[in-house]
Amino acid sequence: MREYKTQMEAAKKGIITPEMKTVAEKEYTDAETIRAKVAEGCVCIPANINHAALSAEGIGSGLRTKINVNLGISGDAKDYDLEMQKVDMSIKFGAEAIMDLSNYGKTNTFRRELIAKSPAMIGTVPMYDAIGYLEKDLLEITAEDFLKVVRAHAEEGVDFMTIHAGINRRAVEAFRRDPRKMNIVSRGGSLLFAWMMMTGNENPFYEHYDEVLDILREYDVTISLGDALRPGCIDDSTDAGQISELIELGALTERAWARDVQVMVEGPGHMAMNEIAANMQLQKRICHNAPFYVLGPLVTDIAPGYDHITSAIGGAIAAASGADFLCYVTPAEHLRLPDLSDVKEGIVASKIAAHAADIAKGVPHARDKDNEMAAARHAVDWERMFDIAIDPEKARAYFESTPPADRHTCSMCGKMCAVRTTNMILEGKEVKFCSEK
Repeated sequence: MREYKTQMEAAKKGIITPEMKTVAEKEYTDAETIRAKVAEGCVCIPANINHAALSAEGIGSGLRTKINVNLGISGDAKDYDLEMQKVDMSIKFGAEAIMDLSNYGKTNTFRRELIAKSPAMIGTVPMYDAIGYLEKDLLEITAEDFLKVVRAHAEEGVDFMTIHAGINRRAVEAFRRDPRKMNIVSRGGSLLFAWMMMTGNENPFYEHYDEVLDILREYDVTISLGDALRPGCIDDSTDAGQISELIELGALTERAWARDVQVMVEGPGHMAMNEIAANMQLQKRICHNAPFYVLGPLVTDIAPGYDHITSAIGGAIAAASGADFLCYVTPAEHLRLPDLSDVKEGIVASKIAAHAADIAKGVPHARDKDNEMAAARHAVDWERMFDIAIDPEKARAYFESTPPADRHTCSMCGKMCAVRTTNMILEGKEVKFCSEK
């Protein structure tokens, strides 16, 4: 029996947990530094007591930027075997978190299998699962029913849950007073908004927030405070609804910490590049430096089929400006459930954004791989280059698709390769082209 319920409680008591030691090793720092940050709340370690396969990760200030992969079935795409292949892809490419956003039928069998095999953190949105789990229409679901689904996910071993507790009556009033082009684009947020409007009741996750925290504390589940009013197009960003909800999330963050429940705060969404840095600073200030988890942000609305790129641009800026956790976006965003190829493209784009931001932030050892790649390129060592690459198979396939006559070059420049030419001159050799055999 451990002496603490949650990582935060342990940290406040001065206890260094095994998970803190794991995170410290991964982050090239000491466990006491991690403990102090968890106690403060600027770092969280989502680690459900029932997730035995977990390899703990830290999210927050001074740590590597982490990425999340969304997957799960819908009413139009119900192939759990395909979703498990996406899990394997996510683990292969080093995603630190996987969110099961399944919203059709009985999802707990898949979720249990996912938790049993995944070393990555597992997240869910209980609101998505409520209708299928409870077999009730939205209007028939009670506050107690919603809490029942939260408990079920916690018992199964989910490490963090998105709870849209900030869309209360005050936030809704601000949203309705300041009309948007896209209204509410958060699935969970729209369902709660509809439930509130149809029943006339307060958001159950806000009204019964202390009970939600009690459940999360029992299993050491991190609460990811969902942004129900995130902007769904760049014209809606940084509006009254978004900021009103963010203020509520700041207050909910402190209430969770008071009960030793770890917190992440979720953020936009769609946002023009010139607004991103200010939004990161605003969230950190209003939410007391809690770890910030962003979807994108997508920096333009006109690139369906390429939104992994619009997201990577925004994600790199966001993370370099203070965001701690990036939710990947695939080329299928806004169009359909992603297939395996889409998932790979989304993961790679997000990993690039996170890594680029870590270099900019000066995260310890962030440049190491880049320096290794530079050394391999200097030596024109193709095998080493492939090993270091984020996607070795794709890099090798491109190289081999048009093989050069000389393996010490590539088919772009051939013997006019700048690296080869410079190396030869510095080695005291003569560079020839026409007469060289």
